[in-house]
This record gives sequence, C-alpha cells and structure tokens, in this order.
Amino acid sequence: MSSPHLAQHRLRWDIVMGTAAIQGELWGAKARDWAEAQEPAWQPVFENVMTLAGVGPNSRLLDVGCGTGGLLGLARERGAFIAGLDASETLAAIARERLPGARIEVGEMEELPFAEGAFDIVTGINAFQFAGDIVRALGEAARVCDIVGTVFMLVWGQREKCQLQMAAMTALAPLLPPSPASSAPPLSNPGVIEALMAKAGLEPTGDGQFDATVAFPDRNIALRAFASAGIVTRAERHSGADRVRDALRDAIALHVRADGQVALANQFRWVKARPGR
Repeated sequence: MSSPHLAQHRLRWDIVMGTAAIQGELWGAKARDWAEAQEPAWQPVFENVMTLAGVGPNSRLLDVGCGTGGLLGLARERGAFIAGLDASETLAAIARERLPGARIEVGEMEELPFAEGAFDIVTGINAFQFAGDIVRALGEAARVCDIVGTVFMLVWGQREKCQLQMAAMTALAPLLPPSPASSAPPLSNPGVIEALMAKAGLEPTGDGQFDATVAFPDRNIALRAFASAGIVTRAERHSGADRVRDALRDAIALHVRADGQVALANQFRWVKARPGR
C-alpha cells in the first residue's frame, strides 16, 4: 500500500524489506486474518501472474514470499508441483496446513534453501523488492531456476493507479514512525527492474502491466484484511490500535459500493527473465 510518503517507510507492499526475523514477526502477527481476509481478494492478481509466467501442468514452481499459499494453491489446481518460502513462520505454517506435501520454507530470499535449477518458474509477487539486497535475492532466484526457466517479478504500478496502496497509506503515513527517505527510483518505472535483473545475471524476456481489482465482501472483512498487514502492525505499535483502525475505516469507506462490497482498482507492473548462466 502506498502514498506520496510511501518511499519513506519500509513497507512490504512497496519497498525494501529488512531481515526475515523482523519482517516475519510483523507480517505474521495476524496470520489468520491475512489468510482468510487478505489473500482471497488477490485471486485475480494470482491468476494473471500464473498465465503470464506460464504456470501449467507439471510446472515446478517456487513462490518467494508465498504468504499463506494463495498463489500456490491455485497453481496446484493447474497441475503444478509447488514450493514456497516466506519470512513468517506463522504464515508458512498456514500454507503447510492448506497445501499438504508442499515444501514451504521460512528464511531469507538472499539465501534460498533450494538446489540449483530445481524450478521451472520462480515468482515473487511484491516480494523480491523486500530483500535487504534485491540483486542478491534475484540472483538466488536465478540460481534455483532452470536455465530455460522463468523468474517473474511483480510490483505495484504507478501510485496514482493503485487504489489499495493509496487508500491504506493515506491513512497510515501520519501514524508510522519516521523513516529515512529513499532516493531509489520507483520499481514501477520502465527499466528499473530490468536493470536490477541484469545485475543479478538474469536476461529479461518480457514486461508489461495489467489492471486488477482487489475486492472484499464487506467493510468488516476489508478492515480485517487491511489490518493484517505488517505495516499496520508497525503503525499500531507506534500510534495505538484505535487510531489506526479509525483511520483505516475512514479510508475503506471511500471505496464501498452500493452492494456493500469494498473494491479497489490497481495497476501492477511485471517483468520476467531467464537465467543468464
């Protein structure tokens, strides 16, 4: 989620992540809410990613930053062999419950616990950019990807075209602790991700954007979903849960449809590449 002040905060949804231990604790604080309220709303995004990345029967897929397994479950339905990695043990535990037999690991993106060339497709949905070293994380994705495979990176599009980011961060930015500003260009800018991939030894093979609406059945579920994010946990600890919830309720209210559904339109940018080794 983003606002004009987003680059000043270390958020899972838009900029660099710190260590898995710190971020895993933040993002796993409300793991069940994430699993039951947040991830289901992302199905349209997951479906787009799988189609663009070429996930199909017998694909060997690794999802980096897999959360509670939303993408992986859909990929398994397509006949893929699945594995995942996340920073949060509580999120990973739910993914294991939902996906019996799948290998779901907890750890750092820069040190993937998988063998070289083990996967045909490695995806990162708003994930690779949260590594302490993005280039190293992409390099690890390249290492575990088959030489003729695909590394697929998805990020938010232009901020003004991402209602989910704007809604949440307009509410949260004043409630977060201060954080140093970043001079790095937005990952949504053409060429930025491609340059990082090239440094990691990847050869970009395609890029683009797509629009997807993230929708929740009602205000209560939307609030539960928003509040499950690690950035909200940080804001609650800094400014108090009541203030944060009130601010989120006000932000959500602007996106309620006549039928009570909360729907937010978003743009996403993607780049896919192959290992250059």
